[in-house]
Amino acid sequence: MESHNKQEQSQDRELDITAETCPMTFVRVRLALDRMQPGQVLHVLLKGEEPLRNVPRTATEQGHAVLRQEDAPGGAVALWIRKGG
Repeated sequence: MESHNKQEQSQDRELDITAETCPMTFVRVRLALDRMQPGQVLHVLLKGEEPLRNVPRTATEQGHAVLRQEDAPGGAVALWIRKGG
């Protein structure tokens, strides 16, 4: 029997954009989501105020769901985004 940690969020892909700056941050996220199937989850690592403000907002505007956001090591933030259908 598998045991699942409640803190873990299942994900289908991971994308690290901590070194990117806007507007490339959401461009990279959008390209990753475009390659995924509806309902799949993208785990994104990002850094900085502007990406943290823009990526979740733009993902939601495009019909995707931000499932969770939490602090990650090194001052980064982790987002889990479910692709809309």
